[in-house]
Amino acid sequence: MVEIVWTSRSLNDLEEIGNYISKDSPKYAKLTLEKLIETAKLIETNPLIGRIVPEVKQKNIRELITGNYRIIYQINDNRFAYILTVHHSSRLISNNPALRKRK
Repeated sequence: MVEIVWTSRSLNDLEEIGNYISKDSPKYAKLTLEKLIETAKLIETNPLIGRIVPEVKQKNIRELITGNYRIIYQINDNRFAYILTVHHSSRLISNNPALRKRK
């Protein structure tokens, strides 16, 4: 079992997602955030559940896809899984500062 650590970047991503969706539907914003958090919890018991991020091609940087979002995380020492970012799938990953420095 690994411990999930939400980075400040990923928490900021969740906040931005929630704020954006809540402009149209506070209820849907809440449901979306709950789904993202629940999906990330799957990593605790199976850190290799996500696929390797194709754009990064590193075995320890993986992603889970839920809805329109990519939960991108990094496994360290099989003890921790750092959620690096929650990225909207319509955006280019190369523009995401959380991944640029890890290439």
